[in-house]
Amino acid sequence: MKLLIITAVKTFEERIKKVLAENGVVAFSYNKVSGFRDLSTEQSGRNWFANPVNKVDSLLFFAMVNQEIAHKVYEAVQQLNTTCDLKTKVHIGIMNMEQSNSLNFIK
Repeated sequence: MKLLIITAVKTFEERIKKVLAENGVVAFSYNKVSGFRDLSTEQSGRNWFANPVNKVDSLLFFAMVNQEIAHKVYEAVQQLNTTCDLKTKVHIGIMNMEQSNSLNFIK
């Protein structure tokens, strides 16, 4: 069993839901989160009046799936990132789950 974790800016909400559905994820959760990025070390865009920490409305998705589905979703996210026209991308992580309960519906 794998735990998928996906983070992205809110703009990608519908695209991520579509990726999950098209790749066999039958149940997932997501929540609105605030993403932060420290801009103080970046050379471009330095501004005396700009806040050095940029806050972004983001989303955090997670789902428990088998290895095959995890791989499909990972590849679909990688493909989605090649078509993004924004300066950000969808981030995905996959973790092994040692134990879980009540996951009989996930094959």
